[in-house]
Amino acid sequence: MDKLRIEGGARLKGRIAISGAKNAALPLMATSLMAQTPLILENLPELADTACMAELLDHLGISSHREGQTVTFSPCSAPVTHAPYDIVRKMRASVLVLGPLLARFGEARVSLPGGCAIGTRPVDIHIMAMKALGARVELEDGYVLATAPDGLKGGEVTFPVVSVGATENALMAAVLAEGTSTLINAAREPEITDLAECLNAMGAKITGHGSSAITVEGVRSLDGCRHAVVADRIEAGTFALAAAMTEGDVTLTDCRPRHLEALITVLRETGALVEATENSLRVQGQGRPKPVDITTEPYPGFATDLQAQFMAMMCIADGVSEISETIFENRFMHVPELVRMGADIQVSGGLARVTGVDQLLGAQVMATDLRASVSLVQAGLVANGTTIISRVYHLDRGYDRLEDKLSACGARITRERG
Repeated sequence: MDKLRIEGGARLKGRIAISGAKNAALPLMATSLMAQTPLILENLPELADTACMAELLDHLGISSHREGQTVTFSPCSAPVTHAPYDIVRKMRASVLVLGPLLARFGEARVSLPGGCAIGTRPVDIHIMAMKALGARVELEDGYVLATAPDGLKGGEVTFPVVSVGATENALMAAVLAEGTSTLINAAREPEITDLAECLNAMGAKITGHGSSAITVEGVRSLDGCRHAVVADRIEAGTFALAAAMTEGDVTLTDCRPRHLEALITVLRETGALVEATENSLRVQGQGRPKPVDITTEPYPGFATDLQAQFMAMMCIADGVSEISETIFENRFMHVPELVRMGADIQVSGGLARVTGVDQLLGAQVMATDLRASVSLVQAGLVANGTTIISRVYHLDRGYDRLEDKLSACGARITRERG
């Protein structure tokens, strides 16, 4: 099993090109199930998660061909509507094939995704959305069995809580439903907007995306299109935090700073210098960070996917900060590993109190989930001595060539194959 070895103390300096967003790529790939002609996605990152989705799509009858960062998805004449456990268990986002299969073929048998290290993430909201669009849904032997033999019907889908995945599934399903659908209390994330823009390019009629009320006028069919995956705001935010906490000077290119306004505000409060243009972000660290309190919220609030990374920065802040996690109940699993490196963190429920220390110390630590993994990388970059991070397959799920990008900016980081 691969490990990362990091020799701490190097300041990051240079330029990093931001890859396409994992959280946008996965639902975009799922839209290929609804297209009658090939779908071409540009800027599609090479990740364990995108490879897993490609494997599932291949099982469902969608072949794919990659050339660099461009992947073509081609439909076949005999699609499969059964998404088996052996594939779905690898990645919770596999449930995103439910809406497309149901909308296009009138049936879907999709395995329940199983557990998750950072919380339950139930699929009941996805099921509720399908029912609101006229589907019959049953649970049987660990599978979601959904049918709509006469096609889905437009309707009102009101989400009890904001859910990105459920919004995506409902949006894809509603596109091919008969009539008009409205999605109330919909997620507003940039990845939702990117999905809607791609679907519209395929022939859909969607308005209101980017707001909490989305309207979808159903169409009879969709064609493929050529679409570039939006830049990964979480990757950009991760590198921005790493630059600031190493007292570095890094320019992030091919990104969209307008998607990171909450983080940029907080970064400036810590004392970092931040310069934003339309497609780039320059971050300069200015000594030891000032402590700042944050609360994670749905977009446009502070992203839960950046909480662990921000905590790593607060571990070396000059004072005490409080981090309130409101999205996932188990998203402090990185805390024990940061404490192994000398951090002073006290957790009570969804609140973490972080007292900054003068110096983190290199140690052997273990990754527990994707964002927790990269917080340990950040801690290793500023720690005194050597940090060895095991179970880095979590990192490979969501960061394209992480160690290469950091090494190019002066980080002393290497991968040990195991």
